[in-house]
Amino acid sequence: MELLILIAFDSTQQALRAEMLLEYADIEIDTRPTPKEVTAGCALSIDISASDFEKADRIIRQEQVEIKGYYCKDNGIYRLYQPYER
Repeated sequence: MELLILIAFDSTQQALRAEMLLEYADIEIDTRPTPKEVTAGCALSIDISASDFEKADRIIRQEQVEIKGYYCKDNGIYRLYQPYER
């Protein structure tokens, strides 16, 4: 099973903007409710596969989409995902 990265947002506007940009870039996404364990100002989050992370992160940074952070599930607990400094 491939690792999924959750993108959390502080606003619904930014979540919907990211959804549009990532879909336009042909990145497979799953928009879903933000898990209770992840503190964010928005009830929507996006799951992407770890293999799409670099492409998605590049788009998010280039387009200046405001995110709360990236998270991955480790032993049932969501942890901040930081493969490198933003």
